[in-house]
Amino acid sequence: MDQRRKRLADLIKERSFRRGNFTLASGKQSAYYFDSKPTMLHPEGAGLLAALIVDEIKDVKADCVGGLEMGAIPLIAPVAMRSLEAGRPLDGFFVRKAPKDHGTRKRIEGLDMAGRSAVILEDVTTTGGSAMQAVEEVRAAGGTVALVLSILDRGEGAAELYAAAGVPFTSLFHAEEFLRD
Repeated sequence: MDQRRKRLADLIKERSFRRGNFTLASGKQSAYYFDSKPTMLHPEGAGLLAALIVDEIKDVKADCVGGLEMGAIPLIAPVAMRSLEAGRPLDGFFVRKAPKDHGTRKRIEGLDMAGRSAVILEDVTTTGGSAMQAVEEVRAAGGTVALVLSILDRGEGAAELYAAAGVPFTSLFHAEEFLRD
């Protein structure tokens, strides 16, 4: 295993993985939970995530990276910065769950998506519904989605949802990697 990936897995296990009784965003009950924010907002975690994401999407035909608030927001700026360092600059954007009631009232912040090809980032996918909201908004704004990339896929329907929608999907980690211990 790549040393960066191993170190990131250690950080996720230490900072973001919990066992107990939890209700997920999908409404499902679970005996474990991944709260990626402590890893995404950690200096080393943010750097490792950005590096691994940029590596993962190096051959994807996209010109921007973004996703739905809140899950994607801590990933977008580090990935955009790392993409520049890697010689493949990707603009960042995020999709609001609801438009603000003032100003421009836009759902997508940061870019005009018309004619753009995006990678949608997500922290944790279960059924895939959260990131699918971002996919739908990008499409409605005239853009295309080249890939949905999750830090961690719980393996509970997201891959099937994206396949049915014709959207490529991958993740850096799978839940079972953390459930072995």
